[in-house]
Amino acid sequence: MAAATAPAIPPAAASGTVHWIGTGLSTGRSGLGLVCERARRVVLWDRTAERAADRLAALGLAGRAEVRALTPQALAAEVGAGDVLVSMLPAAEHAPLLRLAIDRRAHFACTSYVSPELAALADEAGAKARTVVLTEAGLDPGIDHLMAHDLVARGRQALGETPATAVFTSYCGGVPAVPNEFRYRFSWAPYGVLAALGSPARYIEGGAELTAARPWEATRTQTLAGEDFEVYPNRDSLPFTAQYGIPDHWRLDTFVRGTLRNAGWRTAWKQVFETVSAGDTEAVRALAAELAARHPTTADDRDRVVLSVALELRIDDGAYWRGSHLLDLTGDPAESAMARCVSLPLAYGVTRILDGALPAGLGRAAESPEETGRWLTFLGAHGLRGTYADSNRDDTSSPTSSGEPA
Repeated sequence: MAAATAPAIPPAAASGTVHWIGTGLSTGRSGLGLVCERARRVVLWDRTAERAADRLAALGLAGRAEVRALTPQALAAEVGAGDVLVSMLPAAEHAPLLRLAIDRRAHFACTSYVSPELAALADEAGAKARTVVLTEAGLDPGIDHLMAHDLVARGRQALGETPATAVFTSYCGGVPAVPNEFRYRFSWAPYGVLAALGSPARYIEGGAELTAARPWEATRTQTLAGEDFEVYPNRDSLPFTAQYGIPDHWRLDTFVRGTLRNAGWRTAWKQVFETVSAGDTEAVRALAAELAARHPTTADDRDRVVLSVALELRIDDGAYWRGSHLLDLTGDPAESAMARCVSLPLAYGVTRILDGALPAGLGRAAESPEETGRWLTFLGAHGLRGTYADSNRDDTSSPTSSGEPA
């Protein structure tokens, strides 16, 4: 018999004040603007108050939030019970902010993956302070989770308890809207972009668990809406089989979460791969700085976000069901595609905290079918409307397509 699910812990009442901490390129006009509309009070924190004010003005939000110079002491002095701390800082800075939230009985939100340290603090947060800890609520992770949960729910509804072989893929990338010779433009920490390639990737293919010590060596072509891209596995995909609720009666032939790049990327990055493979950290840092100077994102460049999540279920009698989501967004002069795709889902999560709609403790972007539907509907209504398509054994001639989220 399965263990009973612990009842959700009701959250501490939200005060209506949001502390948005950090003003980097992922702080988009859409997301921060939504928070300014919905919160009673917003405080924007940066290294100096002048930088915060300049960022507000650049986003067309001048005067919509208070500005502060960020120091641990200044932040601690202002955070009160029920406030929401939104961390747009590097992942290493999340734990101290969550500790502050717990101490002040406030709430916490970020877009990053859950680290072991963050998970341990989140357990304490729910039980001790009734603190909501919202994580993985950006683009990837974030919108990809929503699409995955939606496809799993649709697949289960289509096939019921029928055993099936499952092929699941999720690929996301931020790429130049007009590809350059390097097939990339740097918009965030250049060393982090290169260093990430040195982390092994774990995934399932052909029914077997595989590890790619050099992820780029597993690159393959992925055609989406008639356009070729290059994709490769990234990080550890295996824990997400449980997070996405893959049922026991599905045999996983393929399960991979990965990165998407413009066609020609692997050839263009040959020097990068050789340097990363050599394992010389200083050489990687030097190359990262050189490439960032040669291929920066400028004010005249437009970025593009492409996110593809697909699930195919095959039955022994030859029947099948397939569903897919595709989000393809190009930035404009007012806001980059990446900033919109990262900050808008996070901001919507913050509004759910303000409404008292999320339970205390650790949560990720919309883990229930009902909540997933709310998030996808909201994002679709605010410019992040992808296309959904499905086909099955009763309709194998042409897939249906709709801009409507689940």
